[in-house]
Amino acid sequence: MKPTLNELKTRVQAALAAAFGDEYRDRDPLLVSTNNPKFGDYQANVAMSLAKPLKSKPRAIAQKITENLSVEDFCEAPSIAGPGFINFKLKTDYLERLLNAAYESDRLNIPKADPIQKVIVEYPSPNIAKEMHVGHLRPAIIGECFARVMEFLGHDLLKVNHIGDWGTPFGMLITYLREAYPDPTEAAAASTSGDLATFYRQAKKRFDEDEAFKARARQSVVQLQAGDPEILEAWERVCQLSKRSYRKIYNLLNISQDIVDRGESFYNPYLPDVITDLDKAGLLVEDDGAQCVFLEGFSNKDGEALPMIVQKSNGGYNYATTDLAALRYRITQDQVDRIVYTTDAGQSNHFSQVFQVARRAGWVPETVALDHAPFGLVLGEDGKRLKSRSGEAVPLKDLLDEAIARTKKDIEERLKTEERTESEGFIQNVAEKVGIGAVKYADLSQNRVSDYTFSYDRMLDLKGNTAPYMLYAYVRVRGISRSGDVDLSNLKADVKLTEESELTLAKHLLQMDVVIDEVATDLLPNRLCQYLFELSQKYNQFYDRCPVLKAEEPARTSRLVLCDLTARSLKLGLSLLGIEVLERM
Repeated sequence: MKPTLNELKTRVQAALAAAFGDEYRDRDPLLVSTNNPKFGDYQANVAMSLAKPLKSKPRAIAQKITENLSVEDFCEAPSIAGPGFINFKLKTDYLERLLNAAYESDRLNIPKADPIQKVIVEYPSPNIAKEMHVGHLRPAIIGECFARVMEFLGHDLLKVNHIGDWGTPFGMLITYLREAYPDPTEAAAASTSGDLATFYRQAKKRFDEDEAFKARARQSVVQLQAGDPEILEAWERVCQLSKRSYRKIYNLLNISQDIVDRGESFYNPYLPDVITDLDKAGLLVEDDGAQCVFLEGFSNKDGEALPMIVQKSNGGYNYATTDLAALRYRITQDQVDRIVYTTDAGQSNHFSQVFQVARRAGWVPETVALDHAPFGLVLGEDGKRLKSRSGEAVPLKDLLDEAIARTKKDIEERLKTEERTESEGFIQNVAEKVGIGAVKYADLSQNRVSDYTFSYDRMLDLKGNTAPYMLYAYVRVRGISRSGDVDLSNLKADVKLTEESELTLAKHLLQMDVVIDEVATDLLPNRLCQYLFELSQKYNQFYDRCPVLKAEEPARTSRLVLCDLTARSLKLGLSLLGIEVLERM
């Protein structure tokens, strides 16, 4: 058993049932962690909420709850404070046993989820044939964090790239390549080895300036949708080139290799079934020749229900139809328990509408969770959407390269100051890991739903809640192993907590399972970032106040175990954020 809020919740609910009857067994105990040691470690505030239904004073209610509580195996006797707050203090010897168990465990004694679910995490990737830009940063790294957390908890993960691989950009590129390289062999070679971004810019210029070219490009789209063999072959080459292009950036960002590409084209065969199902469910209404579903809770300025168009008057389908087909396929074919969509906040209404239609159509069992995890914009220093000097979206590769270059410059200057000499390979490796980690951490440490201002200076700062600070904290702990010539993985786990800073660090270390569960449930990575930042602070306070290598036994080994647990917790937490640690900086 672990001293978590979940375990305390179970115990307090049992006490509520024993004291006031089974109807109170599911009552929320209103448990919170306390930040003041004099009030213990946890506090239950449920007594105040029961005053009215029980027609009794909160303190009397709290007294009756404590009389029926059984927590002596891991807590001191609960105390009542103020009008009826119930305070819990964890026993020191129990904390010591938990720390020893965590040290012996290859996953820090953090349990896996129960029950295990099949989960799809959707990575909305760029449209094929377009260059990745700064707008693609957040969905990639936020989605990756969700996937890593859920995989660590043991869930059965399917990572899906919902790529835009069907539409006008393809007609544009295919037409350009066929005209620039009329020989089929040359066209194949160009679309296999060429620079996609350059091709796209050249094709877009032709499309914007040449009406005849635009007409031919649109005709290519029609031919593509009709299954023309030559157009399909050209389309496949463009798709492969584009996937190689964004995979390079994914590799730089340390994004998973096992993502399944399912573009809009994948769901194309299932679009007619969506319309058939919606018709059978009695949801379709014809409006100006288009097939629509009128939405509940969504209205125009005149108070009239808004329609979701699922089939245009010309028989074509749209973005909403594809999303409905994807959702339907994931439930019926993939048989998932949960789907997590990571897109910008501007699509919140869209997904609320898609989820509503899918539920009304009867596709979504009550046991299946549909989660939209919206995120805000990346802003420039001027407070507006981050753009290049030319006014265009900043290419993501340029943004990441700049982070690496600035980090490398900082490292070289620091090495000069310290009169240290390191190889070019070492410097480049540190620059890449710190630079990329800084970009990712700066994003993930923000509340996901908020906009944030992109600043290289802030994200590369060695002080504060930044990746460099976290990475340096890890390096500092690992440095103890080198300084003392100690194998931290091969100690006798016998923790003894005698100092207040040891207790503070120990309690924080043992909260990691709760934080990881919260991220999996609430989809807010910034909570994990905040936990790691506070862990680094508490470790530094412990290290400043408690000698480690110079301490006498048994304190020396006990504190070395705390150091190891801190390093492993930092490494695990950062890896769940998609950030690689360094042994030296």
